[in-house]
Amino acid sequence: MTLSLRCSVPLFLCIAVYLSLDLSLARDVHAARVKDLTSIAGVRNNQLIGYGLVVGLNGTGDGNNTGFSGQTVSTLLRSMGLTIDAAKIRARNAAVVMVTATLPPFARAGGHVDVLVSSMGDAKSLQGGTLLLTPLRAPNGQIYAVAQGAVSTGGFAARGKSGSSVQQNHPTVGQITNGALIEGEVGLQFNGREHIRMLLNNPDFTTSARLADTINTHLGTDVARAVDSGTIEVQVLAPYRANVAAFVATLENMEVTPDQVAKVVLDERTGTVVIGENVRIATVAIAHGNLSIEIREEPQVSQPAPLSQGRTVVTPKSEVQVKEEKSQVILLSQAVTIRDLVRALNSIGVSPRDLVAIFQAIKAAGALQAKLEIM
Repeated sequence: MTLSLRCSVPLFLCIAVYLSLDLSLARDVHAARVKDLTSIAGVRNNQLIGYGLVVGLNGTGDGNNTGFSGQTVSTLLRSMGLTIDAAKIRARNAAVVMVTATLPPFARAGGHVDVLVSSMGDAKSLQGGTLLLTPLRAPNGQIYAVAQGAVSTGGFAARGKSGSSVQQNHPTVGQITNGALIEGEVGLQFNGREHIRMLLNNPDFTTSARLADTINTHLGTDVARAVDSGTIEVQVLAPYRANVAAFVATLENMEVTPDQVAKVVLDERTGTVVIGENVRIATVAIAHGNLSIEIREEPQVSQPAPLSQGRTVVTPKSEVQVKEEKSQVILLSQAVTIRDLVRALNSIGVSPRDLVAIFQAIKAAGALQAKLEIM
C-alpha cells in the first residue's frame, strides 16, 4: 500500500482521508495475478515506421521552406507517369509526415493496427487530410504493414487575417484507427517449446523466488526455478508441449504476493510525494518553520506650494516586514510506521512541497531507511 500526497489539496485533507481508512488492512498485501507481474520472453511488440504524404488539406500544408515536401510530391507523381520539376511545385494542400505503428505479437497477415501520423514540415494542420499509401518498415528494413486513410486530429486551428489565431489540442498530429493493413508476419514458434522464460516487470529476488515456489506448488512438481531477480525459467509439462498457450494461460492465472522495495518518490515540480508502505525512519528529530519576508512599496507624491517655483516630486517609501513562524520539534522513535510518520508530519502542518525538503534532509542525516527517488 502506498500513500500519495498531492499539492492540489491541503495536506490535512489527504491525511484525514488516509486515516479514515481501516489501517488494520495496511499490512495485508493482496496477491496479484502472474499475468500482471510478468511477460513471456520473446512475446513482444514490434515498432514500425514509414515516411508518407497527407493530401487534401485546406491550405494548411507545408510551405516553400521545406524542400523535401515538393520533392516528395514530385516523386509520387513520377511513379504515376507524370514528371514535374520539384522546384515548381507549390502544394500547400499536402504535408510530409512520419507514420508510426506498433505490431503486436502473433499478428497475422490481413489484420489491422492503428497508426499515428505526425507532421515533419511546417504544416499548420492535418485536419481533413488523407494519408496516401505508406509502407511501414521494421528496424531490419522489411515491410510489415501499409497504411492509408483519413487522418483524425481530434483538434483544430484557425487563423484570421489580422494575425489572431485559436488552436485546440495538436492539429499537426493525427491518428487513423485500424489504418494499417498487416502484410508480413513476425516468425515466432510457440508450440513445441520445452521451456519458457517469464520476465518480471519489476525485477526483485524475493518476488522471483516466490513466483517459482508458487508455480511448483500449484503444478505439484519442481518445474520452475528463479534464474535471477527478473527471470523465472519454467519447464513445459509434457501434456502441454503441443499447446503451450494453454500452459501459459494456467501460469498467468496463478496469484503471487510481490515484494516491494522501501521507496519514497518526490516530484519537486508538482509537489507530489508517494511513500511506500515499507518505509522506516530511524530515531530523528524534525523541526519545521518558515521565514516570511514582505516588502511593500508605497510611493508618496510631494506637491509644491501654490505659486512657488517647486516641482512635483515622487518620493519612494519601502516597508519591510519579517515574520518567522514558530513550530515544535517532533521526535520520531526508531523504525516508526508510515502511519506514525504521517501523523507526526501532519502535526507540524507541513505541505507536500515541504515534505520534499524534509525527506531530503532526513535522507542526508542517514535516518531514512528507504530509497529516495526524485523525479
